[in-house]
Amino acid sequence: MGDAFIRHIELLGYEKRFFPSQHYVYMFLVKWNDLSEKVVYRRFTEIYEFHKTLKEMFPIESGDINIENRIIPHLPAPKWFDGQRSTENRQGTLAEYCYTLVNLPHKISRCLHVVNFFKVRHDDMNPVSDSLNKKPEVFLLPKDSKKNPTDITGPIVLQTYRAIADYEKSSTSEMALKAGDMVDVVEKSENGWWFCQMKNKRGWVPAAYLEPLDGPDESEEQEPNYAGESYVVQKSYTAVEEDELTLKEGDTIEVIHKLLDGWWVIRKDETTGYYPSMYLQKAGEVNTSMKSELRNRSAPPRRSTIRNAKSIHKQGRKQISQETYRRNSKKYIQSQKKANAIIEKNEPQENKAKAQPAVPPRPSKDVILNRCTESTRRKIL
Repeated sequence: MGDAFIRHIELLGYEKRFFPSQHYVYMFLVKWNDLSEKVVYRRFTEIYEFHKTLKEMFPIESGDINIENRIIPHLPAPKWFDGQRSTENRQGTLAEYCYTLVNLPHKISRCLHVVNFFKVRHDDMNPVSDSLNKKPEVFLLPKDSKKNPTDITGPIVLQTYRAIADYEKSSTSEMALKAGDMVDVVEKSENGWWFCQMKNKRGWVPAAYLEPLDGPDESEEQEPNYAGESYVVQKSYTAVEEDELTLKEGDTIEVIHKLLDGWWVIRKDETTGYYPSMYLQKAGEVNTSMKSELRNRSAPPRRSTIRNAKSIHKQGRKQISQETYRRNSKKYIQSQKKANAIIEKNEPQENKAKAQPAVPPRPSKDVILNRCTESTRRKIL
């Protein structure tokens, strides 16, 4: 593999820290060419010094020689005192700056100055802290703001989750857990891997190992969509559990229920079952890097496969059976209606109930006296 370079930089939000004194750091999710994803923390003063050096390295592209040639984005200088309001208001500018930076010509976006600045440092993984001080307060950007950096509405406070069992990490980007650990969730990915922090540790954790504190069910989880949503399989998977499906790359399926643990309920022909969401792509969407990226990732574990899981909640999560998914799906209902219509159409005529003849009305007394025999007339007299 060639030299390392950055594919994407996303501003996640900022942290308010209290050691060695109160200050603010921005959180960036950095995606590298080897498909790894790292979260780094930088003060704005550091970012501005990085920006000044970058301009000195590329005077033409920074507009120092001719302002019309400037392609390096602008960045305002830090204030004499940076409080929480200025830190928050600066997020839109920083998000746009990072987007522009990565999309500059390779001689700039892939130079060592950029690569080294966003590399993971020791204090990114183990920030200096003091147990006597308060833990950092984290404020995340709303999801809509990440798509539109100029539309920043306000911070989001992190949610706290509890680990239901021990988890041993399998890579350096993950975080090990012990049953009962409390973690703050920084980012929830629909593939079932959540980026969490716990004291001085940070890393990816399977969502199946975490439970909310206020109840067993996820308040953010969507309801089933029995009409189905068309998706295409991007990576083959062989079922391990009985309620999972085995599919091949290129298969078209329908997603019925999107679950936060990264295992979605899907429908293929007349069968429903679980399948890793990270191996699916919505029909009609184009993503050229998706296939190669997915081959280097593994699906997160399912909650049903976790041994020695211990929940603090008396009631378990609400479960929907695969038979319920199948019978409520729109295609199943339509197929049943068609089948019933065909049966009714082909039903033999002799099996149908014959129509009963109408009972004639009883004749009046005058009609009986005028038309009936003597014996009949005597019965009414």
